[in-house]
Amino acid sequence: MYKRILVATDGSKLSKTAVTSAISLADACGAELVAIQVVAPYPISYFEGGMAVDAAEVKRVEAQWAAKAMASLESVKKAAAAKGVQAKTMVSKSDSVSGAIIRAAEKGACDLIVMASHGRKGIKRLLLGSETQHVLTHGSLPVLVLR
Repeated sequence: MYKRILVATDGSKLSKTAVTSAISLADACGAELVAIQVVAPYPISYFEGGMAVDAAEVKRVEAQWAAKAMASLESVKKAAAAKGVQAKTMVSKSDSVSGAIIRAAEKGACDLIVMASHGRKGIKRLLLGSETQHVLTHGSLPVLVLR
């Protein structure tokens, strides 16, 4: 059925539920798991009054964020290995979480994307957006959404 499943995580409790489900599905299908965490680049303001930040400090902070993401993904890899599921991990630095997820799934020849959704409605959804919704509308692969 599925040969390679991409699971997107941000380390939150909700995304850990998606990871657990993705591992179980990969185990049932005999599929490989690809776990991704997208890290935003350091926000730099070019507007008047924005504070200048040293480039070395920006690199240090971004490296710290990437290391935290890798540590989170290592726990995914260990949980997959405990179930006998082969797993690869990747950290992607991007302003567009949904775009990075779609690109990683396409580049990795994945057949399914698994991710969580907070299920926001109304004004909260309008103001906060939905990365899951963007993946659903802009991607071409099947998406399993968990809440």
